[in-house]
Amino acid sequence: MKELSDDGSAEPGTLRPGGRTARVRAAVLDAAGDTLAEQGFHGLDLAEVARRAEVGKTTVYRRWGTVAGLVADLLTDMAEQSLPRTDTGSLLEDLTANAELVRRTLADPRQGALFKAVIAAATGDARTAEALHRFYAVRVAEWAPCAAAAVERGELPAGTDPAEVIRAVSAPLYYRFLTSAAPLDEDTARRAARGAYEAARAGVYVRADGEERRSE
Repeated sequence: MKELSDDGSAEPGTLRPGGRTARVRAAVLDAAGDTLAEQGFHGLDLAEVARRAEVGKTTVYRRWGTVAGLVADLLTDMAEQSLPRTDTGSLLEDLTANAELVRRTLADPRQGALFKAVIAAATGDARTAEALHRFYAVRVAEWAPCAAAAVERGELPAGTDPAEVIRAVSAPLYYRFLTSAAPLDEDTARRAARGAYEAARAGVYVRADGEERRSE
């Protein structure tokens, strides 16, 4: 088996793009994702990941150190690689695109299994939970400008919290994904988007401080 080695000591998520370092990281993260999807968090072993990635064990142990460190870097990479937001000029269309992106991710056999494993691990591992929180913070921040633009256009009430609107799109999809065997289909995604849209239009996600300013 061919082994890739790396002499650098950069922390996960700070590696320079290109070159051997990037190839090593990509191979290891791909192998880690496959293993998570197949065996769950408790089946993730650094030595086995190294074998699957055809990377030297010492490289993996030196660079990531622990399973939690590897999962944290995997989530960082997933956030960086996620598709950018859609900006159509219509909030409902933007939220529908967001819902469909989330739906496709969770419905994908590999990605869905991976997310279930990471979410389960985050309930008992603080570092994994922190990494998962960062992942969702990045994704919400990517899409929140759609709702902010809708406020500027007058499509949503002043004082609306853009991040809460985006979270409201994903919430019913994740609930269905984690609590039911029912499929995540396109109608489900459209309903999630429409529900968040109508609630936002009704002022459900207006910040409390915004309400106070309007009443003065």
